[in-house]
Amino acid sequence: MISAGLDVARINFSHGEAEQHRRRAKLLRDAALECGRDVGVMGDLQGPKIRIRRFKDHSAVLNDGANFFLDSALGGDDGTAEGVGVALDTLHEDVVAGDALLLNDGLIELAVERIEKTRIHTKVTMGGILSDHKGVNKKGGGLSAAALTDIDRDNIKLAADLEMDFLAVSFVCSGDDIDEARQLFQAAGGKGLIVAKVERAEAVENIDSIIAAADVVMVARGDLGVEMGYAELTGIQKSLIRKTLKGSKIVITATQMMESMIQSPIPTRAEVSDVANAVMDGTDAVMLSGETAVGKYPVQAVRAMSEVCTGAEKYPLPEGTTRHRMGDYFEHVDEAIAMAVMYTANHLNVKAIIALTESGSTARWMSRIRSDIPIYAFTPYAATSRRVALYRGVYPVAFEPEETTRKELYASIFKTLLSHKLVEVDDLVIFTKGDLEGVSGSTNAMKILKVKAAD
Repeated sequence: MISAGLDVARINFSHGEAEQHRRRAKLLRDAALECGRDVGVMGDLQGPKIRIRRFKDHSAVLNDGANFFLDSALGGDDGTAEGVGVALDTLHEDVVAGDALLLNDGLIELAVERIEKTRIHTKVTMGGILSDHKGVNKKGGGLSAAALTDIDRDNIKLAADLEMDFLAVSFVCSGDDIDEARQLFQAAGGKGLIVAKVERAEAVENIDSIIAAADVVMVARGDLGVEMGYAELTGIQKSLIRKTLKGSKIVITATQMMESMIQSPIPTRAEVSDVANAVMDGTDAVMLSGETAVGKYPVQAVRAMSEVCTGAEKYPLPEGTTRHRMGDYFEHVDEAIAMAVMYTANHLNVKAIIALTESGSTARWMSRIRSDIPIYAFTPYAATSRRVALYRGVYPVAFEPEETTRKELYASIFKTLLSHKLVEVDDLVIFTKGDLEGVSGSTNAMKILKVKAAD
């Protein structure tokens, strides 16, 4: 999968125990080392996924028009075709008569008729087979479960211990959820970026505060589609991508992107269009889930997605080169340098952009502007290399600047570029660096250089 194009691997804390997660992280890093690649690791917190409890016979058939109840006070194994327990003690406080509850990713729908203490009486409006531990959503959102559970807090410590590059927070409602997760992660020694998974209606309503607080936004289309309705999902996705890019943050589009490849070696045409449209809308990354976690064709799925991304990037935006932030004033010097670089690159015959970076922030600012010119993040830090692998159009290159003069530094950069066959002699490149070594975010200079052969 790494050879086929995998840049970041997600370890889902919803499945497995701590030792399994440790083993998976080690396997991934060993494989990345063998492939000569810097691959990021994302720990995905399970969050307050609201689920029913268990049935006596592990499942029940819910017929259209039948009465069915949900009750947080019902025993964990006492579910029948008449009703089942639910693992949210306050669910009865979050619903009123007339609400619609969606079970098993929307495959079963219940209409709430009345509430008696903890018991929610409903009528089945769309039936089917319901088995143990299936999820519960409220159409339109409004469930009050906190974003972080006690299990999540333990897993945050595990993610820090495993030096994960990204921590994904599930079912966020506002920027406060991100702030809390970041504080806990950093207190545990974590240095990775925080990913906000947008999968609640409340998150869409509070998206500005979430974008401001997070480093990365994930459009998690599974639960989001259930709560908001599938007819609204595409428009919401495009809006979230657009707003995240405007906020100069990273955006991931996820869920069922090539779902058919769990069983098929090739994607459907609809899936190809889905992935390509997300790329054309500006998403930084597209994510596979079941296709690579439990599917029969994980390598083919990664390769197919990579090929679709590459194909989609050949087509320019309808309005041409983006005018991203052309009217803004910038708060940081490295941000202003990055914008100047990209404007220059899009109006000059430049073959590559080289950012000598410690934190990767300059490369991130650059990647917010659409360009067909590759951005190479030259960094001595493996952690930075793994983070920038998620940024669109950015490629990490291991580089330890030891030269004492400007001429020696340029010669070393040219040698590295030529050895990797990234440019040719006499190509123009743009180079950025900072005067203060060891200071994150200190990029304050850009140069236009002509590549020279090694002496």
